Amino acid sequence: MAEHADIWGQADRPELADITRMARRLMRQAVMVARSDDGPVQRVLREHLGPDAASRPVVSGSWPGYDHVNVQAGLDAWLAAGGRRHRLAGVTGFRHMDFGLADLLQAGRYAERLALGSVSTTAVSAGPGGQTRACLKCGLYLVDDAGAPLALLLRGPDERGPADDVSLDVASSDQEAAQDVLDEIRRLAVLHNVFRGHVITFGGEVFGRDRGALLRFLDRPRLDRSALVLPAALLDSIERQVLGIARHADRLLASGQHLKRGVLLHGAPGTGKTHTIRYLIGELPGVTVVVISGYGLRWIAEACSVARMLQPSVVVIEDVDLIAEERGHRPGQHPLLFQLLNEMDGLAEDANVTFLLTTNRPELLETALAARPGRIDHAAELPLPDADARRKLLALYQGSLVLELSDPEAVITRTDGVTASFLKELLRRAALFAAEAEPAVNGDSDHSGAPLTVTDAHMGAALYQLLDVRGQLTSKLLGGHAVGQDAVIGGMGADALLRGVRGVRTRR
Repeated sequence: MAEHADIWGQADRPELADITRMARRLMRQAVMVARSDDGPVQRVLREHLGPDAASRPVVSGSWPGYDHVNVQAGLDAWLAAGGRRHRLAGVTGFRHMDFGLADLLQAGRYAERLALGSVSTTAVSAGPGGQTRACLKCGLYLVDDAGAPLALLLRGPDERGPADDVSLDVASSDQEAAQDVLDEIRRLAVLHNVFRGHVITFGGEVFGRDRGALLRFLDRPRLDRSALVLPAALLDSIERQVLGIARHADRLLASGQHLKRGVLLHGAPGTGKTHTIRYLIGELPGVTVVVISGYGLRWIAEACSVARMLQPSVVVIEDVDLIAEERGHRPGQHPLLFQLLNEMDGLAEDANVTFLLTTNRPELLETALAARPGRIDHAAELPLPDADARRKLLALYQGSLVLELSDPEAVITRTDGVTASFLKELLRRAALFAAEAEPAVNGDSDHSGAPLTVTDAHMGAALYQLLDVRGQLTSKLLGGHAVGQDAVIGGMGADALLRGVRGVRTRR
C-alpha cells in the first residue's frame, strides 16, 4: 500500500530516528524529575518533616527590609524558649530567585537549583555606637518543638536593595499550629525590637553606597536648658506640650484625655528650632525618636509605622515645608505633606506619639494644616533674639575666648536683628582674626595652648566681613538681614578696622 504524504511531501509514519529522539527526551525528563526528588534541600526537609513533607501546610509572614534585625531577634528568642531544639542549614544559590518554603517542599526547579551550604549572615546595625547583630541571609531552621517537627525558612533582603521584604515561612503539621508560631515570632520581634528607646533616622543617602541600609542609629543629644536662649514663656509652653504630656501620660489617659500631639516650631533660619528639638529629645530618655529630613522625608509612612509600634515615641520632621508638593517614592502616592497628615489622622486618641515639625516658611503649610484642624496642637514662633538674648548668646558662644572690648554693648547694639547663628559665626571669625594676628604681635608662632584674646579690631573686622556687600549671601544665610554694612566698633570705621587687622598680621 502506498504511504500517504503530508503537504511537505513527507510520510505520516515516524521514522526510527524520530522514535529514538523521543525516547532520549523522555529519559532526560525522567532524570530531571529523579534529581528534583533527590535534591538536597527537599531531601533534608523530607527527612525532618516526614514522607508527607510536600503536603504540610505553610504559613508565610513578611516585614519591611529595615526590620531584618528585629525579625532575627524575635526568631532567636522563640528558638531559645520552651526547650526547643533546632538545626540551622544555610541555603545557597538563592540570589535573584523568588521562592518560599512551599516551593522547596515540592519537586521542581527550586529543588534542582538550590543547595545546602554554609550559613551566610550579614552584620546589621543593632544599636548606637556601632553595635551590630549577625542576621541570616537565607536559611532553614529544622526545629523539634516538644517532639513536633517544624521547618522555618528565613530570608532577608538581598542585593536588590533595602526596600526588599524580610520573609519567614513556617511549615507544621497543621495550618493553625504554623500560624501560632508565626504570630509568636512577630510578637517577640516587637518585644525585642532594637530600635526601641533609641534615636534613629531614615534615609538611604546617609549610608553612601550601602544599599542594604535604610536606617541608622544616632546618639541621643544631651543639651542643658541654659543652652536655649528663648523667651521664658515660649520655652515653657513648648516644654508643657511635649515633656509635660509625656510625664503625665497615665493621668491624662485616666482622665479621658488624648496623648497624640503635633508641635510646629517656625521662625527665621538660625533662630534655634533644631537646637530646641535636640534639647527636647535629650529630656525624653527611653523614648523612641524617629528623625526624618532630606532624602529621608520620602520614608514618612515607614517612620510613622515604627513610631506607632514603639510608643512612647517622637517623630521629628525637619523642614516640613520641603514636602508640601513633593510626592512619595512609590508610583501614585500623594504629596508627602498629605501623607504625613494621613498618618497623623490614623493614630488612635491614646497613641503616645509626638510629632515635632520645623519650618522656615509656615505660610506654605498654613492652608493644608487649616484644612485638617487638630493635627498641629501647638505652633510656636521662635523670634529673633532681643538685646538681652543677644547678650546671653554671646556669653554662651564665647567659650574660653577673652573679650577685651572697649564697649561690649556696642556689639549688642550693632547686631540688632540677627540670629543666634549669626552671633556664633561672628565670634568664630573674630577669634580667627585674633589667631592670625598673634604671631606678628608676640613674635611667637606657638600659642596652641592659650585662649585667644579678641579686641575691638578683631570684632569689627569680623562684623565688616560678614556684612560686606560681597558677602551678602553669607550674611543672609546666617540671619544678618537687619544689620547695616557700615557697622563700627569703638568709634572706628569697619574699613579701617579690617585694614588695621591686616596691617598687624603682615607686619614683621
